[in-house]
Amino acid sequence: MDPIQSKFHALLLEHGIDLTSTQLEQFETYYEELVTWNEKMNLTGITEREQVYIKHFYDSVSLSFYLDISNVSNVADIGSGAGFPGIPLKICFPELKLTIIDSLNKRIGFLQNVVDKLGLCDVELLHGRAEDMARKEHLRDAFDLVTARAVARMAVLNEFCLPFVKNGGLFAAMKGSDPGEEIKESVRSMNELKGKLRDTHHFSLPLENSDRHIVIVSKTGNTPKKYPRKAGTPLKSPLV
Repeated sequence: MDPIQSKFHALLLEHGIDLTSTQLEQFETYYEELVTWNEKMNLTGITEREQVYIKHFYDSVSLSFYLDISNVSNVADIGSGAGFPGIPLKICFPELKLTIIDSLNKRIGFLQNVVDKLGLCDVELLHGRAEDMARKEHLRDAFDLVTARAVARMAVLNEFCLPFVKNGGLFAAMKGSDPGEEIKESVRSMNELKGKLRDTHHFSLPLENSDRHIVIVSKTGNTPKKYPRKAGTPLKSPLV
């Protein structure tokens, strides 16, 4: 374990996550694949190793500091991009069943490569728009936990993500700056999509202290038939 991995291991240990040498190897392989593939396609603007470990890996796993992952059997990561937060959570909690949905097929190709190289099982990678995928019977109202990291404003995210959450399940939006204004403007979309604000958590990333917020929304009923609206509509005319 080199100093960067040692620090990463210690930071997660503070939250009760004790990574094995195999899990640390998986994170390192993930880092190497991310940097290699990033040369041919735009996956991330952050490639410096320690920055990736903190700003992508640690940041992704931080979701588990505020939710009891032992109560979660399946999780969907919407608009996952380079696999955040889904893949880091799956590495730390191998028993999770993970579904990743992304609209860009090239990114799905990258993620398939990562899943194969890391030897992860129970991972489903789906290429498509969230609005279209949420109409599929096996995905609609189906997940204990749905998450999205830095994808869109809350009013839009609610329509992207809440249709996938089962009644009684949770949607967690991972944000950078203070989402107070976004939360206020998302009241209508939350109500329409059977969501109820449960918590907002604020913390700072270690080493560089940038702000992070996690907004947790409970699902209080099944998604009304008219939602989500057709692909592109939530972004163009959010429910505000």
